[in-house]
Amino acid sequence: MSPRTLAPVRNTIIVCIFVGALAGLVPLSVLIDLTSMGTLVAFTVVSLGVMILRYTRPDLPRGFRVPLFPVVPILSILFCLYIISGLPGFTFLLFAVWLGVAAIVYFTYSVRNSLLARGVTDASREGTDR
Repeated sequence: MSPRTLAPVRNTIIVCIFVGALAGLVPLSVLIDLTSMGTLVAFTVVSLGVMILRYTRPDLPRGFRVPLFPVVPILSILFCLYIISGLPGFTFLLFAVWLGVAAIVYFTYSVRNSLLARGVTDASREGTDR
């Protein structure tokens, strides 16, 4: 962590090397399709999350307003799914593999580093309640 900028320098360098290797070894069209798939899935999840939180936690303070709620989130989800449906089948396969690898890394890391694994049941006792 850089003391001046508070940026995670080592992680940034690792990601840059990984992305540079991908850019050099994978065809651009595949990277474009995977980037589109990831972005559209993220937009879909955010739109769905906005709707779920509006109904399950109406008391939470909102950082932004959603005009014409729930029409805009529903249209956002539908349009994202429509665009996703036009992507090549190979993109779906690669995206599934990518999600699988990410899940393995996430769960492998979390098993060893979670507060629950360390026996902490209240996150505020560990100083991680941010």
